[in-house]
Amino acid sequence: MTSSNVIRIGLIINPLAGLGGSVALKGSDGAATAAQALALGAQPQAQQRTMQALKQLGACSEQVQFYCGSDELGEQVLQQLGLPHQVVYHPSTQPSTAADTQAMARMFATEQPVDLLLFAGGDGTARDICAVYPDDRPVLGIPAGVKIHSGVYAISPAAAGKVLQKLVSGELTSVTRADVMDIDEEAFRAGTVRAKRYGEMMVPAELQYIQAVKMGGKESDELVLADIAADVIESMEDDTLYIMGSGSTVAAVMEELGLANTLLGVDVIAAGQLLAQDVTAKQLEALITAHAGPVKLVITVIGGQGHIFGRGNQQLSPAVIRHVGVENIIVVATKRKLQQLNGRPLLVDTGDPELDQELTGLQTVTCGYHDQVLVRIAGV
Repeated sequence: MTSSNVIRIGLIINPLAGLGGSVALKGSDGAATAAQALALGAQPQAQQRTMQALKQLGACSEQVQFYCGSDELGEQVLQQLGLPHQVVYHPSTQPSTAADTQAMARMFATEQPVDLLLFAGGDGTARDICAVYPDDRPVLGIPAGVKIHSGVYAISPAAAGKVLQKLVSGELTSVTRADVMDIDEEAFRAGTVRAKRYGEMMVPAELQYIQAVKMGGKESDELVLADIAADVIESMEDDTLYIMGSGSTVAAVMEELGLANTLLGVDVIAAGQLLAQDVTAKQLEALITAHAGPVKLVITVIGGQGHIFGRGNQQLSPAVIRHVGVENIIVVATKRKLQQLNGRPLLVDTGDPELDQELTGLQTVTCGYHDQVLVRIAGV
């Protein structure tokens, strides 16, 4: 079991990425093209470029735990760099294929969930991952392919490493949705660029600390809270039960909905209607049990120490949180509040050490309208 202060990173290396570039094949999609590139003397690039990225971690390497595939799928690079890792996937054939990339991505989404999926490859690799990996979980691409049209890749391996270092060290890092693009390699070889969009994934973005308006004070905060409320409300679904935690940021959501709110308590809503006010843990459990559809929890940072659980919201008991599920927790906070933590992580103190462990890692925090950042959660 990893420490509560460790970031879990899933690593996928496409060892065939970039093979076709140096031998003028304009890509390396497909086993036949990769074999042709190797026969022409092409040298694999993906592992070396992954090393360039991971070397940027420096002292932060003690704060990460990697999960990877065997041999050239990630294990070799991590062994050479001496980075903590666990091999969780073994390909059934050699060389590995796109099916292995997708199998690992599925594993990192379900059986071995990670805080960040890091992958090295080209547009084909991004396509394979986009097809099976949830689009609301952060990923980061290390450019290693011939074709890099997708917005999910850093501008260089070193740049990917620097972004990774910022995430691990706890810096406030914005996230955005980026397009996954790819071109038709056969048409490209014939001199025609025919690009197609295959979806989008969530990636770290440039640090953005600018609030909705430049001035500080109450008016600025009110505008930011209105933006946060608009984002949360836009994503609400009628069949979902929403548990609304305490605090002024959540209160802004309730105000925007036109519903009464218990500032220092927990309320429950569904389909835009208030179902229960100032509920206890037992009442919450009963409401969750009686509800046939999904349940989500909206919470904010409580107190000056960065707690999201265990300070002023004990109604959100371990049983309630487990019923909701880690993936259904929506954290809202202004960037001003997060910046006041000075890089310290958010904290969880549910009274259940195992649950605290499950809650640790990187958490997406809504800070405005379509504006999110990644923040670390740690146990106490």
